[in-house]
Amino acid sequence: MRGLLAQLRVELILAFRRGESLLITLVVPVVLLVFFGAVAASPPDFLVPGLLALAVMSTAMVSLGIATAYERYYGALKRLLGSPLPRISLIAAKTLAVLLIEVVQIVLLVAIARLMFGWAPGGSALEAVAALVLGTAAFAGLGLLMAGTLRAEATLAVANGLYLVFLLLGGFILPLDRLPGPINVVAQALPAAALTDATRLALSESAQGALGPLALLAAWAVVAMGAAALTFRPE
Repeated sequence: MRGLLAQLRVELILAFRRGESLLITLVVPVVLLVFFGAVAASPPDFLVPGLLALAVMSTAMVSLGIATAYERYYGALKRLLGSPLPRISLIAAKTLAVLLIEVVQIVLLVAIARLMFGWAPGGSALEAVAALVLGTAAFAGLGLLMAGTLRAEATLAVANGLYLVFLLLGGFILPLDRLPGPINVVAQALPAAALTDATRLALSESAQGALGPLALLAAWAVVAMGAAALTFRPE
């Protein structure tokens, strides 16, 4: 337990020292919330759940994937796995660090949405938490899949490219029904759309219809985590 807590502390310190990580995880979602909420006058019931999902994706896939890729590139990951720290403790520390950062993101976004736009979450808190946890697993799996198989520079490029694709096709800010038919069909099958739909439906007043997106998100989580576990190389 002491080793786990020590590694968790290191993971959090490193995460908050990375300027590009803070930009993606904390600054971008807040800027999008303020801009589209105030300037574009997007309804907060639609906008806020989408940006909560975006925050999860940015932390679990982009930040974790790129950081792990460079740890692998510089040999830090190999040294950590060769230390007395058990592999399960290292994985648990990285996972807990991601979840704690997401808590900070969610609290910050909800507070701003409440103060600026009077938004208050409704629906089912349990389903919303399930959506965010499954989304974390799915996108962390994608991030670790890239980090464990690609070179660090390639992971950086692919992770940021996927972030942009998912931002455009994930329904975070604009409804998916505004996309052309074939693109809409593809977008509906992606984990980004599943996460936004599940989060948005879970936080709606009716809180109905979230089971379908949750099931798709769970499938993505199993596939992505399984592929990452099978292909990950520490060096």
